[in-house]
Amino acid sequence: MKFKTISIFPEFFEKSLDFSLIKKARQKGLLEIENYNLRNWSQSRSIHKQVDDRPFGGGPGMIMMVEPVYRALKDIKKTTKSVSIIFSPKGRMYDQTIAKYFACNFDEIILICPHYEGFDERILNFVDYELSIGDFILTGGEIPALIVIDSVSRLIPGVVGNRESLKNESFSHFDKGERNFEHPQYTRPAVFIDDEGNKYPVPEVLLSGNHRAIKLWRHAQSRVEKL
Repeated sequence: MKFKTISIFPEFFEKSLDFSLIKKARQKGLLEIENYNLRNWSQSRSIHKQVDDRPFGGGPGMIMMVEPVYRALKDIKKTTKSVSIIFSPKGRMYDQTIAKYFACNFDEIILICPHYEGFDERILNFVDYELSIGDFILTGGEIPALIVIDSVSRLIPGVVGNRESLKNESFSHFDKGERNFEHPQYTRPAVFIDDEGNKYPVPEVLLSGNHRAIKLWRHAQSRVEKL
């Protein structure tokens, strides 16, 4: 899988994606991440390579221009199995179903990271998806792009070492018309005692060694919501 980000802060991604499973997957060649500076496609003659301008009709802030994004997409899209995404509060809510769809159907994901007050609506004519990661406002699209990279990457074979860990985790059953939440997890110590002397034991069934009983307990503790 290849991810390509388009941002005015491309260095943000190299620092953020050089850790943990993503770093190991990149070293193994399972993932490729290329980060592009949108200003490289600016038609401005100014030293700052302007990619934003004031909104027609007035209003606060600056708007990301359509032309640099259009030219960037034309230049960096290299495969027919490519999908382009831009982030905004009014976009479709991103979830595990979409992550699975991206992981299974594309080999190149282009992530456009808006800034300022928003972006020229005409950009939507040239992208495949407008996505939101929640009902709140961020300073830019870099953090949503990181979320997509992380959530899709772990679904790529070989990125997560033990594939069994993906089968029954939270949200793994979206495609069955329900949303599931994984059972509670515990580890050592078997009994935790806080500074006031209160004891917090692990459920006894998990210490029993009875695998059938443990399986039944975990099933009972998992929560499922119908969509």
